[in-house]
Amino acid sequence: MAATFQGQDKVLATAQRIVQSLGSNSSDTEDMLLILSAFDNRLSNLSSFVSSDENPSSSAAAADAAAAAAESQPLDPRFLEAERVILNDAYSTEYSDEYLLAVDEMIQLTEECNLNAVEAGDGVMDRAVVALQIGMTRLEEEFRHVLIQNTVPLDTDRLHRSSLSSSAAALAIAATEFFNDDASESLDDLSSGRYSRHSHGRGVSFGGDDMCLELIHPDAVIELREIADRMIRSGYEKECCQVYCNVRRDVLDECMAILGVEKLSIEEVQKIDWRTLDDKMKKWVQALKVVVRGLLSSEKHLCEQIFAGSDLIKEVCFLEASKGCVMQLLNFGEAVAIGKRSAEKLFRILDMYDALDQVLPDLQELFMDEDAGDMVCSEAKGLLDGLGDAAIGTFVEFESAVQGETSRKPLPNGEIHPLGRYVMNYTKLLVDYRGTLNSLLENVEAESGQQARENTDNNADVETLSFIARRMSALITSLESNIEEKSKMYDDAALQYIFLMNNILYIVQKVKDSDLRKLLGDNWVKKRRGLVRQYATQYLRASWSKVLSCLKDEGIGGSSSNASKVALKERFKNFNACFEDIYRMQTAWKVPDPQLREELRISISEKVIPAYRSFLGRFGSHLESGRHAGKYIKYNGEDLEGYLLDLFEGTPLILHHLRRKNS
Repeated sequence: MAATFQGQDKVLATAQRIVQSLGSNSSDTEDMLLILSAFDNRLSNLSSFVSSDENPSSSAAAADAAAAAAESQPLDPRFLEAERVILNDAYSTEYSDEYLLAVDEMIQLTEECNLNAVEAGDGVMDRAVVALQIGMTRLEEEFRHVLIQNTVPLDTDRLHRSSLSSSAAALAIAATEFFNDDASESLDDLSSGRYSRHSHGRGVSFGGDDMCLELIHPDAVIELREIADRMIRSGYEKECCQVYCNVRRDVLDECMAILGVEKLSIEEVQKIDWRTLDDKMKKWVQALKVVVRGLLSSEKHLCEQIFAGSDLIKEVCFLEASKGCVMQLLNFGEAVAIGKRSAEKLFRILDMYDALDQVLPDLQELFMDEDAGDMVCSEAKGLLDGLGDAAIGTFVEFESAVQGETSRKPLPNGEIHPLGRYVMNYTKLLVDYRGTLNSLLENVEAESGQQARENTDNNADVETLSFIARRMSALITSLESNIEEKSKMYDDAALQYIFLMNNILYIVQKVKDSDLRKLLGDNWVKKRRGLVRQYATQYLRASWSKVLSCLKDEGIGGSSSNASKVALKERFKNFNACFEDIYRMQTAWKVPDPQLREELRISISEKVIPAYRSFLGRFGSHLESGRHAGKYIKYNGEDLEGYLLDLFEGTPLILHHLRRKNS
């Protein structure tokens, strides 16, 4: 500290003048030299200024001057006592109230000397200045010592009691797996109650409570205020501020490290792998509230307590002590905002946006009185805008990724495609941020709103939907189109419809069982349910028409009484072959939803079993009396009903050619 060094030089110079003025009284001079040299060993050389051998005339002159000064201007006993306490206690390991009283006395005397400069002798004023400088050096060290020794450790257990859920992290990992063609069925867990945020439309909710933290022990605050008051009155406010800011900056840096926020450059942040970055983004969100509403709020209160006598000093000290940790947070946020966009980052970016949006008013209130404070608030507002742009940009890229996903590997059993699982779980979690997304999308609706409306399946009610509802509808419509395109990869038309039923029903259920239903409406759900029924009808036609054609009367040579046995054998043989082929294939097909699976079995049974029983009843007797009847009439109605229960379980089975039992 340059000012402190200059003050110490002045101490040396003034001390020399004091010793010279005492030259006529060897006893007083020796006492003063002892005091000064004990305070600082550089002052031990002052004895040269009173050496009679080296300069006797100078010593005599000093003695005469001192005597004249003493005779014309006797020293105030209060001054002598205050000087004695300050100089004696300056190098003591003990610190007492008497010392502060002595400093007060010296401050008052110097103020009186300044007011009565004509009467005040230069020697008295010089001695007072030296005493104050020595006293301020002692107080400066004491101020630092009290600040350091009485700092209260950060209670991390209390701060982390309400941590964020792991839904975004889990989904982010799943996103990476999906786009690496390694999706897992466990994606369904992401939107279950276990991971649900239940945040009522906000990604992170801090509430309105301030986190009141005790940074310094209360008794020490009183002592610090007393020291600061005297240093400021003596003109040493710069030294006092420097000590305070240096100590508190280090403490706040330690708190940031405890909260898991590291000092990283933008380049370093952008090189971090996703899983590590996700953890750092989560810690950033948690730390932001603690820093702004906890540490900084308490830090400002501490400044107001210690520097109560000066509005300017308390604002300067708060700003200089705290702006470093704020800028550290903002720099990390900027690195995220301008970093490479990817779908897995969206939830954390929205968390960061929500967190900053909620604490920005607190930040503006904390830093509202200084130009530099305005800079901090401006940086924070700029970061908020940057995070908003990053969120919308990432969301738009996700929409494009869904539209352009072109994997050409059909699932062998026709069940739910990983793309459908991923997109719907992703979309369901996005609804938790609907308030934030809606306000952000409102800003870009003029540019992209028309496209969104065009992609919402020509919904007549689209104009009544909110901005986020329009985009959700457009996103799901893109998914449905992609699913329909993927269904064409199946050569078997019946399997195409099974695939479509599974995926559309999955989409409907995800909408129905979440807040997406509130956004899209009951008509949206009703329309998709109708589409599932339509696919079911098309499946029955594609899969069972050939089987049913074997049970028609046409082409068997007349009425039931004179039907051709050869034609009947061929019909039963064809029916058995078709049924067994369907059984072999469709037991391997998978319909995960139990209700849809049961409805399909009932629909098949209602069409096939009555037709088979009727055909068997009309023509079975023609073959039963002949040889090898069991070769053609393998099954009765109950057999078929039982076999139909094996369909759509995802486990391929083969019917054994057993002879039908006679009833």
